[in-house]
Amino acid sequence: MHIPDGYISPATALAYWGGILPFWYIASQRLRRLLVGRTVPALALFSAFVFVVMMFNVPVPGGTTAHAVGSVLAAIVLGPWAAIVATSVALIVQALFFGDGGILAIGANCFILGVAMPLAGYGIYRLLAGSSPLESRRRVIAAAAAGYFGINVAALLVGLTLGVQPLLWSENGRALYSPYGLEVAVPAMLIPHLTVAGLAEGIVTAAGLTLVHRFYPEVLGSVPSQGPTAARQRSLILLITAVLVLLTPLGLVASGAAWGEWSAEELEQLVGYVPSGLARWEGWWRAPLPDYSLPWMPESASFSEQALAYVLSAIIGIGLVSALIFGLRLLLQPRSPEDRSAASAR
Repeated sequence: MHIPDGYISPATALAYWGGILPFWYIASQRLRRLLVGRTVPALALFSAFVFVVMMFNVPVPGGTTAHAVGSVLAAIVLGPWAAIVATSVALIVQALFFGDGGILAIGANCFILGVAMPLAGYGIYRLLAGSSPLESRRRVIAAAAAGYFGINVAALLVGLTLGVQPLLWSENGRALYSPYGLEVAVPAMLIPHLTVAGLAEGIVTAAGLTLVHRFYPEVLGSVPSQGPTAARQRSLILLITAVLVLLTPLGLVASGAAWGEWSAEELEQLVGYVPSGLARWEGWWRAPLPDYSLPWMPESASFSEQALAYVLSAIIGIGLVSALIFGLRLLLQPRSPEDRSAASAR
């Protein structure tokens, strides 16, 4: 689901940057009054969750892999504007430090996974949940449907984005960027997500909402737990986070790259050539920990070595997204008397 550099033209990348910037601006203004008190740790926690959950690749029809995202759960719990920030921060850290998604394509990835997906999923959740009680089963079912719908909207957008590339940019009959047209790209993205990845996203969203309601109810507006009970709940949240980090090597079990995320060498084997635009932009940015591995690790590294690198990458990633969220708090701290008054009231 992460579009690498070279698979979309610079013009397409620029258009997505133009699309995401207004959402980032509005989200920053909406969050100016919220980035205080308990909201900051919650935002950091969900940004870390989105980062980690995208490391769990699962095999899907077609011989490729896919993963859940978690941005719809963030929208349900924190609100859609906070979800845009949490997901964007996770995607930017993944691209810059781990080479998961392109740098030029950050605008596209953030728009698709950080805006379109959570907004679409949140709309479905509000429609299905209605005014039902926070703890009702109807809300859990609505969350599952929202996660399923949201990730399929994202898959469709990725398929359309990649599929139009050879229609718009080609040379001597060869595509300059992604070589597969709409007739291949759209079903190649939708079928795995309609059958497997969408179900995984639905389960993650429903289970996540249930856990948040049980262990972090104040984020949902429920009456917060007090005293020793609250301390135990915080410990459980930390324990769940640690378990997720330790389980990230499971993403290594699924072999093969996700559709549309092949290296130039892999793509050449598939279509017989490397598109010139892809060859130009594919490797211009060298991430310090590419593919969640260590720079000195050989290609023949054992599974246990790769698993250790995955766990270390997850820990580093959580630290980076948390640092960025707390940095945003300093940058967006309330300035006007009205904002400071609203913030202090929380």
